[in-house]
Amino acid sequence: MTFAEPILSVLRHFGWWDLLDVLIVAVLIYEILRMVRGTRAVQMALGAGLIVLVFYLSRRSDLETLNWLIRNMVGYLVFALIVLFQADIRRALAQVGRTPFGGYFARTKRTEETIEEIVVAAGLLSAQRVGGIVAIERSIGLRNYIEGGIPLDATVTYDLLVTIFRPSAPLHDGAVIIQGERIAAAACFLPLTVNPQVSKDYGTRHRAAIGLTEETDAVTVIVSEETGRISLALDGGIESGLTGDTLGQRLRELLAPGRRARESGELSQQTYQ
Repeated sequence: MTFAEPILSVLRHFGWWDLLDVLIVAVLIYEILRMVRGTRAVQMALGAGLIVLVFYLSRRSDLETLNWLIRNMVGYLVFALIVLFQADIRRALAQVGRTPFGGYFARTKRTEETIEEIVVAAGLLSAQRVGGIVAIERSIGLRNYIEGGIPLDATVTYDLLVTIFRPSAPLHDGAVIIQGERIAAAACFLPLTVNPQVSKDYGTRHRAAIGLTEETDAVTVIVSEETGRISLALDGGIESGLTGDTLGQRLRELLAPGRRARESGELSQQTYQ
């Protein structure tokens, strides 16, 4: 028997129902991964995987005491996870209950509203010469930076953003991070870029925005305190001198559900001039 014969045998009996079965499982795995991305559940899943690995190793190595301990702990661990993550589980079940198309259109509407609020806030901050920096999470989670700031979990509104960045406000230092169309945290400190090609005209806010986009795929909106100039950072590059209309257009291109962000080659060419 050759190596290919078992594979050919499986393919001969592979029908439409088998294909549907595989597709359903793939979609379920994708949705679960998308829901837990950037949350505490990722670390919990890694911990659970490690426990499972130790369990099977203890069985194969005849480590009876360790095996008995893990077997007796599993029930309590499951109960503890349900208690600790009841809010996340409830939110996940609610998301599963939504229709795919209804969820898509609702997400599109929320994204459009979020963009409008950011554009209005940037315009007001620019007119008042108040500095601000707003980082918007995309595929790569910003949990590490969120945990370093002040958690808010608030609806994105222009008046809240403007209030946060007022010089007299206690949260005006640092960045606001938007995660899933909500303000996850404020007063977040971002990594500064160390790229020597960055213009010396850029201050700490712009360098922090560039630094974050060098490490993640986040989109960052910056308002200069000195000039009121609105800028957008992406993939280690920065586009300056934006108006409200051009900022809104760029954010729609980058954040619209189901659409890929354009390559930032043009943006990178303008970055350090």
